[in-house]
Amino acid sequence: MSTEQDILYAKIEGSGKPLLILHGFLGMSDNWKTLGNQYAENGFAAHLLDLRNHGRSFHSNVFNYNVMANDVVAYCKANNLNKIDIIGHSMGGKVAMNLAVHYPELINKLIVADMSPKYYAPHHQDVMAALNAVDFSGNPSRNDVQHVIEQHVKEPGVVQFLMKNVYRVTPQQLGFRFNLDVFNSNDQAIGEALKEDDVFNGPTLFLKGSNSNYIQEDDQFLIKKHFPNAVIDTISNSGHWVHADNPGEFFEKSMVFLK
Repeated sequence: MSTEQDILYAKIEGSGKPLLILHGFLGMSDNWKTLGNQYAENGFAAHLLDLRNHGRSFHSNVFNYNVMANDVVAYCKANNLNKIDIIGHSMGGKVAMNLAVHYPELINKLIVADMSPKYYAPHHQDVMAALNAVDFSGNPSRNDVQHVIEQHVKEPGVVQFLMKNVYRVTPQQLGFRFNLDVFNSNDQAIGEALKEDDVFNGPTLFLKGSNSNYIQEDDQFLIKKHFPNAVIDTISNSGHWVHADNPGEFFEKSMVFLK
């Protein structure tokens, strides 16, 4: 259980202008390590955060965008950060949007990677079925765990993404880093829309994947309603994991905006 003092775990690359990077659902700071280093080489202190119930951050039974945004505020206070640039992918994009509309004074520039402010129905059923099928009480090996996941998830990239979360809880016992029980009981939380009157007037860039259906043509009106100064651009040859599918173009377009 978390307390008010819990501060998110982060890896910090470089020094300079603070740039916070928020991963997606079931992800972790490690997913952004390569790009984080590139931002660091270009004058940023890249703070790669693990959001609550993910990676090495604390577990809590409370899981919604309101508390996740407040976690980022607490992290900024603990590290004396203000006027931050922020990049959020997928669920992390929703956290970043919530942060921007509720704490606009904290945000310099906002980048949202392949996520719209709208409501998304639960759609990770195959992934959740895979994770819930793993029984760690039988003391499986990493290969055993991967084999179970592969019964439900057919994309090798997604399998590897999930396997990054398997770690040694004890020298003898494997487990998941994320809080699967809380995700099972809060399956609606990830899809939550922004509130009707939530607005952030600062500079905002939405980067959508050319092969992804997360941001549709008719989402543009909604994006502009919540983020009047938003620019919407597309990363070519990429699905939902825009930053992993085409890191070169993602880095280039994000840097042009951040500069």
